[in-house]
Amino acid sequence: MRRGTSSACRAGGASCVTTSWPGSTRTSCCARASSPGRCNERPPRGLPCTRGGIHSRPAGLVDAPERGRLWLPPRSSRDRDRGGEPVTRAEIIAVGSELLVPGRTESNALYITARLREVGVAVGTRVTVADDLELLASAFRAALARAEVVIATGGLGPTEDDLTREAAAAALGRGLRRDTSLLEGLRARFARYRRVMAPVNEKQADVIEGAVVLPNARGTAAGQYLERDGRLLFLLPGPPVEMQPMFDGQVLPLVAARAAGAVLRTRVLKIASMSESDVEQAVAPLYKTFTNPWTTILSNPGQVELHLTAEAASVEEAEARLEELARGMRDRLTGRIYSEDGRDLPVVVAMLLRERKLGLALAESCTGGLLAARLTEVPGASDFLERGYVSYSNRSKIDLLGVDPALIERVGAVSEEVARAMADGARRAARVDVALAITGVAGPSGGTPDKPVGLVFLAMTGALGERVRRAHFPGDRERIRHQACQAALEMLRRAALGLSAP
Repeated sequence: MRRGTSSACRAGGASCVTTSWPGSTRTSCCARASSPGRCNERPPRGLPCTRGGIHSRPAGLVDAPERGRLWLPPRSSRDRDRGGEPVTRAEIIAVGSELLVPGRTESNALYITARLREVGVAVGTRVTVADDLELLASAFRAALARAEVVIATGGLGPTEDDLTREAAAAALGRGLRRDTSLLEGLRARFARYRRVMAPVNEKQADVIEGAVVLPNARGTAAGQYLERDGRLLFLLPGPPVEMQPMFDGQVLPLVAARAAGAVLRTRVLKIASMSESDVEQAVAPLYKTFTNPWTTILSNPGQVELHLTAEAASVEEAEARLEELARGMRDRLTGRIYSEDGRDLPVVVAMLLRERKLGLALAESCTGGLLAARLTEVPGASDFLERGYVSYSNRSKIDLLGVDPALIERVGAVSEEVARAMADGARRAARVDVALAITGVAGPSGGTPDKPVGLVFLAMTGALGERVRRAHFPGDRERIRHQACQAALEMLRRAALGLSAP
């Protein structure tokens, strides 16, 4: 991935971002910024704008509540490459303080991003903003300054903290009007359910001056659409069951009609049990050759994804560009790419076992049945998975799998020898072709200088041969267990394909 730099500051919770690229710099702080780390506008509630850190990141990179990162190359480089109009850029604003609570996931942005790509519109920024009038107004001003299409979801309810309408109106310098037909429709909706509409619901009939109402057949929060200086602004309800049909039926056709006419296509290459830095080193030489498609690297525990995005005048041209880059990456990552069609690793392994008519048994210690759980998420897992043993204690390894207690006493439960014995025992007990075993120290306690937290041994025995791997995974307990399962599945995949151990 080609890299630029970004400096950031905070202004009362609002983000200020300066992105620098050779020949191109963009600064955004509150509504606008005159220099990196300084706000033109008074920060919300009078708080100072303090300089944050400087990070090496791609130009256009913006943190999002979902995993992953999106990079859009500078318009100038893309224009030179295509010789035509750039892709239309969009920004998504997710509204709601509840979305900033740990453990909450915002799914609307993912749905909207995927649907916009189908009509050649790229989402360059996704932000989540609390229910605060000043923060929301600042977010709207910033979005309208840098994107052709701005889509906000949430904050259209009847309560005091539903402020999307008010904030958007303030950002636009417009007032709100109470739409009488919309108000009557709300009252009629309540009457159909034999309910009297509360006075607080009347605010859901407030419409920004000059906006067009987007009817909501599934709820009381109508959407709104307006245009300013050639830029489109949409306000949509937050519940996905209401947002999605409104977006598909009313928003997407409007956006498609105004899009730049380019086609975007994406292909995802998935790699297991290889670090992000190793993947980057292998494919980095291709970045100089290919500026379209461009590449985004997403890293998760035990897996790296290469997202290739091509822009072209037609679907056929975009797919041809993707295939050319994908071919180069296959050459540089020989045997490491396990999926190019969206399938996850358990699904790929399941397919390989079915094709070869192989039965599988599992013996898990530190993963505690997680590997079996991941495989049984695949429909029809009974075709290949015979059984799984959770042999967490030394006694269970001895009683269930027949591991020699003297072996455990001599080398310890977390060892290459015991992992191999666990696999052999599971295969014999289940009378199957292949067995996988995992033993290790998942933490946070239990580690020693010789066997630290994160140390894991994987073993496979049976019809696909014998393989044993020692690995040391970083992270907390959950990440270690997940990486161990990924590594075990990758071991089985490579063996089934006749590929050597990496």
